[in-house]
Amino acid sequence: MTVGTTTTPRTAEAGTGRPVVGGGPRRQTWWGRLRQSWWIYLFLLPTALGYGAYTVYPLVASWWYAFLDWPGFALRGTFIGLGNFERLLADDLFWSAFRNSLVFMIIGVPLRVGGALLLALVLNSRRTPFRGFFRTLIFLPVVTTGAIIGVVFTLILDAGGPVNLALVRMALLESPVNFAANSETSLITVVVVWVWKWLGITMIYWLAALQTIPPELGEAARVDRAGPVREFWHITLPLLRPFLVIITLIDIIGALNVFDLVTTLTGGGPAYSSEVIELFIYRTAYEATVPQLGYASAAAVLFGLLTVILAVAQAAGIRAVRRRQP
Repeated sequence: MTVGTTTTPRTAEAGTGRPVVGGGPRRQTWWGRLRQSWWIYLFLLPTALGYGAYTVYPLVASWWYAFLDWPGFALRGTFIGLGNFERLLADDLFWSAFRNSLVFMIIGVPLRVGGALLLALVLNSRRTPFRGFFRTLIFLPVVTTGAIIGVVFTLILDAGGPVNLALVRMALLESPVNFAANSETSLITVVVVWVWKWLGITMIYWLAALQTIPPELGEAARVDRAGPVREFWHITLPLLRPFLVIITLIDIIGALNVFDLVTTLTGGGPAYSSEVIELFIYRTAYEATVPQLGYASAAAVLFGLLTVILAVAQAAGIRAVRRRQP
């Protein structure tokens, strides 16, 4: 070895005996990986084309349509800039639908998250009999179509339905009330039905989260004579905080997607008392005497921005919880 000079490490290429300069494998380019594994991308191509045609393209197109005055009977619209958005800001029906969506979210999400957590705690205990049966029973509405549930509950909650008959016989109501057709109860009725339908999936989330808690912690708390309430507040709940953020924000997104249930249960009525943003967009685009595709697209863009804001809040919430953890 000569002092003052450096040597480049040389290794033999496997199976050939030829030296390779650099001491390690070369990083393969994207084009090289594509040529080597082209058949994988071939199988992904139908999904990519479908996603682009039915998700990406409508999303991009709706942003362009939002700047057009486009009645449904015309082949193309007229560019009007921010005219549709200015009109939305002055539209009382839009703000009524927006307010209903917020009320739906504010009432429904805590009921769904809290109720599912309570059920998960009960059904996670080994002392609860028939745990598997009750888990299946609660999860069954999740796999049922929302439109079917809406139709069934219009009959159940009708003035002559079983719910009213039971409430009148128990003297809780003086006379039957059609809950879905009453402007004072229609929105809360949809909220309750929505919570009942999706309670099972949120319960599954909580059951999965509870499995991450080491059982030794609960055993140590019981050895120290800590009751169930203290064990929950001081051990279970702090360990569930990251899951609480994620599950809550998942349910918030779900609360903004209730088109099928609202349409079949109340139709947004009576007098727009239960109309949410999704139904407002659909009615403006397809049920108006003169369809207003550009105006409906502007409302859809604002609705999409609200969803993006919630997604950003989810990411910020998860990051904040992780920072607080030791």
